[in-house]
Amino acid sequence: MKRIGTTILAIGLLMACKTKTATDQEKDSGKISIKKDKDQDGISNRKDQCPEIAGPEENKGCPWPDLDQDGIPDKDDQCKDVSGPVENKGCPFPNTDGDEVIDKDDACPTVAGPAENNGCPWPDTDGDGILDKDDACPTVPGMPEYNGCPKPKAVVAEEISYSPRNSYALESSYQQGKVYNNHVGNNKNKKIIKGNYYNEEYNALVENPFELTKNQPLSTFSIDTDNASYSNVRRMIEYGGVDKNAVRVEEMINYFKYDYPQPKNNQPFSINTEIGKSPWNPDHQLLKIGLKGKNIPMNNLPPSNMVFLIDTSGSMAYENKLPLLISSLKILLDQLRPVDKVAIVVYAGSAGVVLPSTSVAEKRKITEALEKLQAGGSTAGGAGIELAYKLAQKSFIKGGNNRVILATDGDFNVGISSEADLENLIEEKRKSGVFLTCLGYGMGNYKDNKMETLADKGNGNYAYIDNLQEANKFLGREFAGNIYTIAKDVKIQIEFNPKFVKSYRLIGYENRKLRNEDFTNDKIDAGELGSGHTVTALYEIIPANVNSKFLPKHNKLKYTSNSASKNFGNELGTVKFRYKKPQGSKSSEIVHIIKNSSAQQSGTDFRFASSVAWFGLVLRDSEFITIRDLDAIEKLAKENKGQDKDGYRSGFIEMIRNYKKIKIAKR
Repeated sequence: MKRIGTTILAIGLLMACKTKTATDQEKDSGKISIKKDKDQDGISNRKDQCPEIAGPEENKGCPWPDLDQDGIPDKDDQCKDVSGPVENKGCPFPNTDGDEVIDKDDACPTVAGPAENNGCPWPDTDGDGILDKDDACPTVPGMPEYNGCPKPKAVVAEEISYSPRNSYALESSYQQGKVYNNHVGNNKNKKIIKGNYYNEEYNALVENPFELTKNQPLSTFSIDTDNASYSNVRRMIEYGGVDKNAVRVEEMINYFKYDYPQPKNNQPFSINTEIGKSPWNPDHQLLKIGLKGKNIPMNNLPPSNMVFLIDTSGSMAYENKLPLLISSLKILLDQLRPVDKVAIVVYAGSAGVVLPSTSVAEKRKITEALEKLQAGGSTAGGAGIELAYKLAQKSFIKGGNNRVILATDGDFNVGISSEADLENLIEEKRKSGVFLTCLGYGMGNYKDNKMETLADKGNGNYAYIDNLQEANKFLGREFAGNIYTIAKDVKIQIEFNPKFVKSYRLIGYENRKLRNEDFTNDKIDAGELGSGHTVTALYEIIPANVNSKFLPKHNKLKYTSNSASKNFGNELGTVKFRYKKPQGSKSSEIVHIIKNSSAQQSGTDFRFASSVAWFGLVLRDSEFITIRDLDAIEKLAKENKGQDKDGYRSGFIEMIRNYKKIKIAKR
């Protein structure tokens, strides 16, 4: 009987398991079967008014209607018939002035204006019909042919009453004049070019030659983040002629930004290489090396301690000098935060402090000090530099952005004024940990050679400001990259593989070349890289299987061996980078292998950079190019303009066209 009872109990338990209803299972899972809930919205078919389409229970299983199809249900949509974003409750943001900039983003919501000026119309302060952004003299009425400035006094004196833009009568202003030796330090080949008409000065440059890879596989140089040459050349073309020594090809290339990726693995910059055909020597190749500095958000940038060092000498009295300078520094001031500090030092016959270090929270106080500045007297630039650095060191922020902003035409003529003396002075000051930015203004007596020396030797960068638009570019849109250093003394050394490269030459960077042994020497100064900044260098390569008229003569060596017979696979070369942290003294090294590419499918940025280099080489009258077709250069640039949201590449194309007019007028 005991066994029978146990068996009956087991059978009962088994039946209980088998007879558990589907409803119980559905209750356990919280889900109704698809047979009873066709749209699987959790509402049974018999209670669901829309059994084929899922919907919420509060709407009886039907989806909420959305008449304007903006993704916001009508019950939550305040504009049911017109689509709009969630953050405005389904209504479109208003655009009162109809300028395509919605009111919430429009600084002038009742007056139409372009998006690039935050919806406000471009101002024309002096009422001369030339917008401030294009006006080199925004506070004084002027003429279009003089970029919004009055006719230069020198032009009036010579009774040149016609427009130089149309007649190119000022070509002589930039013709190569007297050349004389100017021995500076150990550089015995340094020269200065003086124009005949104006007293502008430029260091003479000798183009980099082709090197035989077998004899010299290594090439070493410092990066260059300056872009003064581009805007200065643009100004020269506007006035009808170009001094070839004002053309530094690397600065023209680096005037533009290129689409390089952000760095990875906590590196300060990314490394990018690309190979393609040379447009000016079709049998040759170009190697593009690009760096992209790490983008640091504004909120994470260190506090700034800045000293505005302003030239108020008599040579700055022209409308496109001191007035434009003051407007430029106001743009820079607008980028700074209350945590940042600004001091103002001026120099003319002597140097003095106009404003001690002041928080940007007191912006009005700083602006008033700028607006009171007037020009007059001689130019004691050396004394100004001494005082500015003294003030910067007094307010030095450890781990901060300590920088002197020098704004001048470079015409130093009292005290320390020679290029050699200025170089010695600024090399001493850079040891303080204070960086330097040089802003050049004006024309006629402009001293580019001194400005470049100060920037190169002073842990700095250099821009030429020819109008307010250029000031907005350098000190506004590209503020972080130009003002905040993330890596200093950045050097590049490339070793080419003679298996693929018969000969090569570095395009530009003539005054940035280093000895090969300087690459690992941390005492040797090099260029700085800013937050989000891009730097690009081009090498022209003669492939191993090409015979070119530009090949240097080869001397057979008895004892020297080379690595051409060794197997390094498909390596075209190896490029090494050295850099220091902004406050560091010891460098780190990054190595990047360049693979030989036969595909020749270069990108848009590559081809645009090639067009800029090509134009620069034509302006320099390079002996290393076979094709000098300006129409072909314009075509290459135009086809590879890309998105160009700021219009800078379109401006380059316009510059080519203006230069073509000069050439036509000379025929």
